[in-house]
Amino acid sequence: MAVITGTNWNAYDASTMTAREIYGRTLAALAEKNDRIVGLTADLEKTTAIKFFADKFPDRFYNVGIAEQNMFGIAAGMAKSGLIPFVSTMAAFTCMRAGEQVRTDIAYQNVPVKIIATHAGISFGHAGTTHHCTEDFAIMRSFANMTVICPADGIETSKAVQASLDIPGPVYIRIGRGFEPPCYESDDYDFEPGKAITMRDGTDLTIICCGITVLQAVNAAKTLAETDGLSVRVINMHTIKPIDRDAIMKAVVDTRRILTVEEHNVLGGLGDAVASVIAESGKGCVFRKHGIPDIYSTIGYAEDLYAYYQLDSNGIVDKVREMMGMEFEADEDWTDE
Repeated sequence: MAVITGTNWNAYDASTMTAREIYGRTLAALAEKNDRIVGLTADLEKTTAIKFFADKFPDRFYNVGIAEQNMFGIAAGMAKSGLIPFVSTMAAFTCMRAGEQVRTDIAYQNVPVKIIATHAGISFGHAGTTHHCTEDFAIMRSFANMTVICPADGIETSKAVQASLDIPGPVYIRIGRGFEPPCYESDDYDFEPGKAITMRDGTDLTIICCGITVLQAVNAAKTLAETDGLSVRVINMHTIKPIDRDAIMKAVVDTRRILTVEEHNVLGGLGDAVASVIAESGKGCVFRKHGIPDIYSTIGYAEDLYAYYQLDSNGIVDKVREMMGMEFEADEDWTDE
């Protein structure tokens, strides 16, 4: 699946565009071919970049004002009427302010509302803790029927938005504020919801990550190869639900050490989803979750917070080195487990 091109941009402009902008342009391009697509926002037309769709299709765009709960109810009604609503607002407002409407109006009825949640994690760090969103994986993946996707960069955001059209139920796509560096050099790779992508192969340890931490994990793996002689596998688990069980278990068997890294509370997110798969398998390994501690994150610019919480490449290098000093059960015979 290639990145959709608009009238004046292509995939290779991604390094100068935010993920939000790529989303807005992708949606506008998709809407040219599908007149069932409509867009909604709660007074965040420019902030979420759905403005690109609104400018092109004003008759199919609805700004409901600062009324997120109403917005998701309206979107559910539109979906029941045969439309495909794309709803844009900040992640914190989606999963907490309007959590009941997302659950009951959308997920419970299993309608095809596509939720593009921006400013997720700690990407809007200087706006304050109330605008951080480090709980959304835990909330959204607990809703039945909901697909949860966290793209690594703008190119993958475009691919996720396109792929969401083929998913019959609701989809939650989580992106940051949009000033994160690109992870992929081009769109020449396959993207399929529920199928993880191996960014780098390795045999000593596996890092399973998503979102902005994918690039940092890849850079950490390169550093560890050069400085420590370690072979570190990096898996982009862009889909939190449904999660790729096969990729997880292959990593357990091949490397016996698993580190999860996420821009989310260490409780309830990617780490817990991976841990559940491993626990249910009955196979043992060294396992650690790394993310935001179980606290309300501090206030500051995003790049400073990533370093503070060791979500940058240097922090991930330190976590890997700690894990390499831990032993796992040497028995390789799992036939009795």
